[in-house]
Amino acid sequence: MSLKILVVDDEALARSRLRTLLGDCVAPAARVAAEAANAVQAMTALQRDTFDAVLLDIGMPGLDGIGLAQSIAALPQPPAVVFVTAHSGHAVQAFELEAIDYLTKPVRLERLQQALQKVERLAQSRTTLQPDLPDEMLIIQDRGRTERVPLAEVLYLKAELKYITVRTASRSYILDASLSELEERHAGQFMRIHRNALIARRAIRALEKHFDPEEGEGWAVRLNGIAEVLAVSRRQLSAVREAIAG
Repeated sequence: MSLKILVVDDEALARSRLRTLLGDCVAPAARVAAEAANAVQAMTALQRDTFDAVLLDIGMPGLDGIGLAQSIAALPQPPAVVFVTAHSGHAVQAFELEAIDYLTKPVRLERLQQALQKVERLAQSRTTLQPDLPDEMLIIQDRGRTERVPLAEVLYLKAELKYITVRTASRSYILDASLSELEERHAGQFMRIHRNALIARRAIRALEKHFDPEEGEGWAVRLNGIAEVLAVSRRQLSAVREAIAG
């Protein structure tokens, strides 16, 4: 299988050149699964999908590549970072961030191939060290009973009063937790649609017009497995549209 790559560079021509070079790589093979022109687009892609490596430019408007690499390192399962830059002056700082390689532009195919071989070895070592990762669980305490609910079964998390409603296709649970902490911990699987609700990205079925008695005309998201619809705030509307389109 080919390595999944996210290319992050504010110059379209640079991204195009990397795409071409990656297409010429053989051992290991690699493909550009997504592109981003800035840090915001890159983090959105990383929250929606998993990648083996990020080919990352340093000099970008807004948050630069060094700052973005710090954010990537904080992800639950961070991809390998390969810096691709026109300047050699950031190499020490890059390796302090545990970048797997540092390529200078114009990138040569041989050097890119070497970097990908490092990515492949890292991916293989992770698989060897963790062959059977357990499913993530939410621990529910209810009337003296403790139950483990697989995160993969959860459709939404909704804050109500002091507690969180955890909804699966078969039933609801009550969890004493913070919605913000759950969002931060499970950003790859869940997205915020309202100040009081997170939904499972994999469960999104449709976005539709909706009338809410308190908020009036608006939008709601429909999830696979349940008949209930959940209101989407205007602030989160574009993110939900992107998630459905993706």
